[in-house]
Amino acid sequence: MTQAVTSAGRTLSTVRELILRGELSPGARLGETELADRLGVSRTPVREALGRLAAEGLVEIVPNRGARVTSWTVAQLEEVFDLRATLEPKLTALAVPHSTADDAAELERLALAMQRTGAPGPGRDLDALVPLNRAFHGLLVALADRPATAAALAGAVHAPIVLRNFHTYDDASLARSLAHHVEIAAAVRARDPAWAAAVMTAHIHNARAVMVRAARCTTAEGTQA
Repeated sequence: MTQAVTSAGRTLSTVRELILRGELSPGARLGETELADRLGVSRTPVREALGRLAAEGLVEIVPNRGARVTSWTVAQLEEVFDLRATLEPKLTALAVPHSTADDAAELERLALAMQRTGAPGPGRDLDALVPLNRAFHGLLVALADRPATAAALAGAVHAPIVLRNFHTYDDASLARSLAHHVEIAAAVRARDPAWAAAVMTAHIHNARAVMVRAARCTTAEGTQA
C-alpha cells in the first residue's frame, strides 16, 4: 500500500468521524486548506475525502461555493425515520432466529455498557455511546443477513449526522433509548422476533421525537437570527 493511498484512507476516516461526532456541525464550511492544515496532510487527500463523503450524503459540494457539512430539514429527517421504522424492525426480527447464545450475550453486554456509560453522573460519556450503539445495531443487521435491506438502511442511518449525536437527548429520552437496547437483547435471548421488532419500533420513534424536536428548534433559531 502506497503512502498516498494510506493518507487518503486515513483522511477520509478522520473527516467522517469529525462529522459523525459533531465536531464539524451541520452547515459548517469545509475548506480544503483549513482541513489539510488541521489534519497535517496535503489538499489532495482532503479533496478526495470530500468527494467520497458527498457520495455518502455527509457533505454537500456546491459549485463555486465549496463544501459544507450536510444540513437536514425537518421534512427530510421525518422521511429518514419513516424509512428506518420500516426497515430496522424487520431486520431486527430476522436477526432473532439467526442468533446464537453468544450473539445474545454480546448484545446484552453492549446494551448494559451503554446504560453504564450514559447514566447521569460524573462518569457519563455521551461520545463513548456512539461506537457501542454502532456495534449493537450493526450486529443485529449482520445477523439478519439481508444485504439489500441492510444497504438501504445504511443510507438512511448514515447520512443524517444528527442521528449520531447523543448530546441532543434529554435525560428521560436517553434513558428510554438505553433501556430499549437492554430489552431488545432480552427479546433476542428469548428468541421472540415480534417482541424484538416491537421494541425496535419504539426505539426509532423515541429517536424520531428527539431529533425532529431538535431540528425544529434549530430552524426556529435560524429564522429568528
